[in-house]
Amino acid sequence: MNTAVLRAELRLFRREPGALFWILAFPTLLLVILGSVPALRHHRAELGGLRTIDVYVPIAVLLGMIVGGLQSMPQNLTGYRERGILRRMSTTPVRPSALLSAQMLVYGAAALLSALCALLVGRLAFAVRLPRQPYGYLLALLLAVLAALALGAVISALSRTTKIAGAIGSAVFFPTMFCAGVWLPVQSMPHTLARIVGCTPFGAAAQALNRAAAGSWPGWPHLGVMAAWTVLLTAGAARWFRWE
Repeated sequence: MNTAVLRAELRLFRREPGALFWILAFPTLLLVILGSVPALRHHRAELGGLRTIDVYVPIAVLLGMIVGGLQSMPQNLTGYRERGILRRMSTTPVRPSALLSAQMLVYGAAALLSALCALLVGRLAFAVRLPRQPYGYLLALLLAVLAALALGAVISALSRTTKIAGAIGSAVFFPTMFCAGVWLPVQSMPHTLARIVGCTPFGAAAQALNRAAAGSWPGWPHLGVMAAWTVLLTAGAARWFRWE
């Protein structure tokens, strides 16, 4: 990957206040708002003795990568195609694939930074325990980021314009947030619904992160679901993506 392209993409990302807020700040801000509600800091039997704020930390961790992968990155890449930037790059020594790699690296790093902020704020502000199985947690986190970026690449591949990318991204965004447990934590879902949600990339990610946070290995079925979705979505993006 061309380092000059990466530096340019990083500078452009830093100049996007919307992306910076929704990817880096919003998940942590949502966590702070929820943690400020006294009722959400009480231990609940239906959550296995955990507090609501405890189960929302993994959700906040996932939220940044969902926003970046499903909405910000696809519109950015589609905008490049729509304005002919990718076509012009194909005539230079810098290949369009360098731009795609730089985009994925920038948004992936932003998602991981957002996750780190949520974990630290949860620990420092609300005494949420850090993951007891850190290696399993990190593995699940990396697979979730890859799945988000692969899904974003598919949205980019299927979208001719930024408006279409925004519409598809929004259509996928809300079901994905439900699967991640934003409105109803996975621990509170009926067993059958939780199993169905666990077959989606972010439902599996939420369950894997919860297990690792509690001290257990994330579970190979959940890790396998994320890996399978990543491979499938990457193959689809590679097949359907067009540079112009």
